[in-house]
Amino acid sequence: MTQPISIRINNEDKPLRLTLGALAEIEDAFGGDIEGLKERLARPRVGDMLIVLNALLRGGGAALSIEALKAADIDFAAAAGAIAVAFESLGEGPGKSASGEG
Repeated sequence: MTQPISIRINNEDKPLRLTLGALAEIEDAFGGDIEGLKERLARPRVGDMLIVLNALLRGGGAALSIEALKAADIDFAAAAGAIAVAFESLGEGPGKSASGEG
C-alpha cells in the first residue's frame, strides 16, 4: 500500500498516488521501460517530471492537464521529492522491506 503523498500546487495541497492506472500511463509515456524510467528520473528533465506528476495527480484524483501544470506554481525540488516517495513503493514486494531486505 502506498503512503499518502501531497504536493502544493498554486497554494493548494494536491494528492499524489501511484495507482496501476498511473503506472500504466507512465509506462506508455516512456516506452514501457520502468528501469529506464528510474534511470531517467535520477536526472530528471522538466518534461519528464510533468508527465509523471500529471499521472500521479490523476491517480490521486486531482486531474490537471500538462498545460495547467506548466503554468502552475510548483516547487521543482518538492515535486521531485514527492515523485521519489511515490515510486519507493515499487521496490517493496511480498517478504521484502523498503530497504530490499527480506
